[in-house]
Amino acid sequence: MMPPPISIIIPALNEAESIGHVVAEMPWRSIAECIVVDNGSIDATASIATQVGARVITSPRGYGAACLAGSNAALPSSTILVYMDGDGSDVIADLPRLITPIQNGEADFVIGSRNRGTREPGSMLFSQIFAGRLVGTLLRLLGKGRYTDMGPFRAIRRTSLEQLQMSELTYGWNLEMQIKAAQHRLRILEIPVDYRKRIAGASKVSGDLKASIKAGIRILEVLFRVGFSRR
Repeated sequence: MMPPPISIIIPALNEAESIGHVVAEMPWRSIAECIVVDNGSIDATASIATQVGARVITSPRGYGAACLAGSNAALPSSTILVYMDGDGSDVIADLPRLITPIQNGEADFVIGSRNRGTREPGSMLFSQIFAGRLVGTLLRLLGKGRYTDMGPFRAIRRTSLEQLQMSELTYGWNLEMQIKAAQHRLRILEIPVDYRKRIAGASKVSGDLKASIKAGIRILEVLFRVGFSRR
């Protein structure tokens, strides 16, 4: 039997304590592959991911760079690309709800909203919740879609992703995808997803004040640069 045409892409930077658990949870009968994109780790992230069944590739530093590398490396037969984090916070049990609308021809892009789902206490900072809702409000006012979050757990039809011509190589990748999806009039669906605390370690963004400020500035830059463009 041919494997389902679905590639799951996981950007990972120093996630040795969690990546094994994340990959081990993959519903292998429902996907063609799991790609872990080692984004410059100095720990055992890559070797652990390989041991539990992932296909590991490398990319230059940058969240968007990792997502782009994974997208380009996905099996040619995969028609749906799914993105999720490698820290264990995304709940893989929600995968069918992300991909079914695309498989049924009802949507081109499905994004999981943590703000609309059930969050484990302490899994998201107030600043993350507020930022998601603020950006969603600004995008709605700009006519660039209706969103409540910029969550990492999302699925998109591969041919639709190719239309977007993604270029953002930092943490602005998710927002660029959402804005361009609206600009290209993709059929967009936002669904509630559950969200957990990361398995171990500190977030690369919310766990570091300097990184949080830097990521916030970059996201605002993407919002204004892409959001105010005509296309």
